[in-house]
Amino acid sequence: MDSKNPSSHTEEKRNTSIQGMTVVLFGATGDLAKRKLYPALYNLYVDNKMPEAFSVVGLGRTPYTDDVFLAKVEQSLRTYSRGNVQEEGLQRFLSAFRYCTFDATELKSYEKLKGLIEQRERELNLPENRLFYLSVAPGLIDVITSNLNTSGVSQSSGWKRLIVEKPFGSDLASARELNEKLRTAFHEDEIYRIDHYLGKPMVQNLETLILVNPVLDSLFNHKLIANVQITASETVGVETRAAYYDKAGAIRDMVQNHMLQLVMMTALHLPKKAQPEEIRTQKVNIMEALRPIQEENLQTDLIRGQYGKGDLFGIDVPAYREEPGVPLSSMNDTYIAARLFIDNEFWKGIPFYIRTGKRLDKKSTRIVFEFKERPTHLEDYHPEGLAPNLLILEISPNESISLQVNMKDPSTNRFQPSTITFTTNTSNQPEAYELLLHDAMLGNATFFANWKEVELSWQWIQPLLEAFEANRLPLVTYPAGSTGPKEAKQLLANDHVNWW
Repeated sequence: MDSKNPSSHTEEKRNTSIQGMTVVLFGATGDLAKRKLYPALYNLYVDNKMPEAFSVVGLGRTPYTDDVFLAKVEQSLRTYSRGNVQEEGLQRFLSAFRYCTFDATELKSYEKLKGLIEQRERELNLPENRLFYLSVAPGLIDVITSNLNTSGVSQSSGWKRLIVEKPFGSDLASARELNEKLRTAFHEDEIYRIDHYLGKPMVQNLETLILVNPVLDSLFNHKLIANVQITASETVGVETRAAYYDKAGAIRDMVQNHMLQLVMMTALHLPKKAQPEEIRTQKVNIMEALRPIQEENLQTDLIRGQYGKGDLFGIDVPAYREEPGVPLSSMNDTYIAARLFIDNEFWKGIPFYIRTGKRLDKKSTRIVFEFKERPTHLEDYHPEGLAPNLLILEISPNESISLQVNMKDPSTNRFQPSTITFTTNTSNQPEAYELLLHDAMLGNATFFANWKEVELSWQWIQPLLEAFEANRLPLVTYPAGSTGPKEAKQLLANDHVNWW
């Protein structure tokens, strides 16, 4: 038995529903690969979701030997894997990896890569299926895809797929230009634009949650829903990403992709099981129905903020402009809140409130549906009125579904809000990158953003970028460790609503 062949082991046969392939990882020495991609591949392997035979080729500028590279991959598994590393089978998994010192701008590097891929395909008897993962600086994406095509690395007798990390462009024009370049080397159905929010289990559950739960379906009634709130708050600051983040801001880094994807997934209303293409079509329809924020409504429908110094968990933290690499005069946004409307038959007239920011008081991603009050003499039950019913979908860091209802307190004979929470066991649940990598290997693009979604998102965002550039919307500040700017609270208070 060949100990160098990752398919030759005695535990159980590997998954035969996925074809053998070569995974080519650009950016193999980077933080994403270390923290997410290697552990994801390993956990897919442990869970028997990898093919019989596979090869992984890591690319980077640092000149590593295979042994040094394998040691770094192993260390990443022991540090970041969601489960304990199993000694049995570990070396067989690692034996699938090879390293190639690589310069993305040099055609000779691609010729060297082509030779290594073909060598491993012969050694492992692999079909010429190739999955290219681009975890690289945005400026290298079109260079790499063009050279993959020119060198013939992406030309093979099997399938080819390209996974592209965000950001996909920096505005509408650059996104269109990038897409045109990608399309010269890959067809649209071969391009997988990854958004890890779409890999979160609760987000993936949104498409079927209503379908399989009649009790929830009964709540999804246009006449009952008062508003929808989507929050993605972070406690971290800019950290070491100032070079990228100060040019992107929350509007590009979070709203254009993650937040609008959550809006699309939340607004899906599927009365029956849908095929992947139907789901993507529905998402496009939602983006087409998303009402633009007009110039005259900027002040009332949109808040942009930047964190100042403050206290987070008892520790003094600096203001954004005091962070390493950030200019003292930076007008970059670290917080965005907005009021949105989807002008389709189901959601017409129901506001969506979204907010996302850095250096907030807690890390949380959640969707809250607030329901309308029943017309009645509320003062009979509570002097200040009853609390609204809420359906809360917690996406991270924990995953749960909660329902807030009003229960009578026997001691006061008043009604008080009470929450019923249903949680899932997330202790060893597959992480987003595992689910998305597995889908890409299967050729299932349901939870990847297609070009039309990306283009429509940029079309919606573009006027806001121009307004920010022209300083037509004030940049407010908020203390680090707070819930955000007071102006964001006023955004909802104008509608007699609170953030939940």
